[in-house]
Amino acid sequence: MVYVYRKKAGENTYYYLRASERKGAKVVAKDIAYLGSSLDEIKKSLGNLPNYAKQIRKAYKTIHNFLESNRYVEKIKELKLKKDQFLGEKLLEIEACKLHYTTEFKKQQSLTQEEIIKNFIIEFAYNTTAIEGNTIKLAEARNLLEDGLTPKNKSLREIYDIQNTEKAFRFIIDSKEELTHEFIIKIHEKLMENIDARTNYRTADVRVIKANFKATPAPYVKTDMDLLLKWHHQHKDILHPLVLASVFHHKFEKVHPFMDGNGRTGRMIMNYLLIKAEYPPIVIRTKFRNDYLSGLRLADKNELTQLKKENYEKLIIFIADQMIQSYWNIFL
Repeated sequence: MVYVYRKKAGENTYYYLRASERKGAKVVAKDIAYLGSSLDEIKKSLGNLPNYAKQIRKAYKTIHNFLESNRYVEKIKELKLKKDQFLGEKLLEIEACKLHYTTEFKKQQSLTQEEIIKNFIIEFAYNTTAIEGNTIKLAEARNLLEDGLTPKNKSLREIYDIQNTEKAFRFIIDSKEELTHEFIIKIHEKLMENIDARTNYRTADVRVIKANFKATPAPYVKTDMDLLLKWHHQHKDILHPLVLASVFHHKFEKVHPFMDGNGRTGRMIMNYLLIKAEYPPIVIRTKFRNDYLSGLRLADKNELTQLKKENYEKLIIFIADQMIQSYWNIFL
């Protein structure tokens, strides 16, 4: 329902265009636009009602997402899950995403699933490459991946960056492989196709710009990746899958095993670990890049095989929030 809502504040009266939706006994409302404080102002504002169409649709989506996510959180509460030391209260919301993903999304018709996955890939490709400096905009990425329309005034590297991300994601979503050196290198190769031929573990040192850690020295990259894969194997049945994927992502970035493409590869592996555990994939949005990097930097205080809560909690909660936001916005 869309209606004019009147609000009193002392002697003054203000009017808003409001959208609301009822779900059982609950009604959730969202203000779309301020209309004014007099009848003349209201009439003038309502004369522009067609211009509010986009805001109305967005308001309804926000309300619907809120109600649906809350409905699944209530279902999870009934299960009385054991608390997670890293996720805290976020555990309920993460499990609500998983429950909807496995019981609703995966039971939809294949064409509907494909449309949603395609939309996810576009959002993911745009954001994961933008974090690394790609200047292709979301609308341009959509035109490129949906219609094959090449954006103007963009480098071939940036274009391949977007296209390769789609190919790599299609590869991981269908894969059943275990996490091995060969599998990691294969993901990296797909992301770097036509961009950088150096697709094996690096044999030269790299300096990570604006980082507060030193990447693993080149002679020890394979050794540290051995340790990381061993750590993953030891913790995969102990840690919550989102915690495992988040921590592995950070530790992978700290080793920095490739000459280029480590961030994109790390975020792809993180999503692979989630998908393999029956959790939905994540989009880390570029507008939250500073928060993301801040979480990674705090986690840098851990040694490669360490897992100190005080250093990892910020990153894990950030990634949990990114899953919650991206899931209900894309998969619902």
